[in-house]
Amino acid sequence: MNEPIDQTLDTVGPRLKHLRLHREVTLTRLADETGISASTLSRLESGLRRPTLEQLLPLARYYGVTIDSLVDAPRTADPRLDLRPMACSDGSVIIPLTRRPGGIQAYKFVLPTGSDDTLPDPRSHEGYDWAYVLNGTLRLVLGDQDLLLRAGEAVEFDTRTPHWFGATSSGPVEYLSLIGRQGERAHIRAVTDPHDHIVH
Repeated sequence: MNEPIDQTLDTVGPRLKHLRLHREVTLTRLADETGISASTLSRLESGLRRPTLEQLLPLARYYGVTIDSLVDAPRTADPRLDLRPMACSDGSVIIPLTRRPGGIQAYKFVLPTGSDDTLPDPRSHEGYDWAYVLNGTLRLVLGDQDLLLRAGEAVEFDTRTPHWFGATSSGPVEYLSLIGRQGERAHIRAVTDPHDHIVH
């Protein structure tokens, strides 16, 4: 096995251990969920055993990440073409959902449980944003408004308005975000006739 592959595989163990501890999952629970023995999982995490594809598949599925992210495969030069989840230092995860360069870009954000005492740090930039909450409660500070959006609620705004997204102490939150160019607005259609599927 060549040196670059050896070095790549050597980093998998610490990454697996970090994921498990971050999720607060025991080796026993992980073994039950993946079908991999606790002793094997322990050896994988400590680097005493090299992972196989048959082991990486159930682990990636359980953690909700790609195999590429587990082995830290090189990313493409253009992040719009790399759809692997991106873990942030604050514990949040950003999952790109589109490959199309230009136009509207779609992302799924997963934010860990927050603190209601968190001091928002609103930012502004060129563009337009649509956000839809999938699970949990999303706190959005938008200009002088401090909003709580719950599952099923959506918001759209010009990103030149200072804004900040965060979770609350009630738990983690998942939301979708569509980010477009300045002046690019969503084309909203509403169902007004029960006999028609979609009517302008």
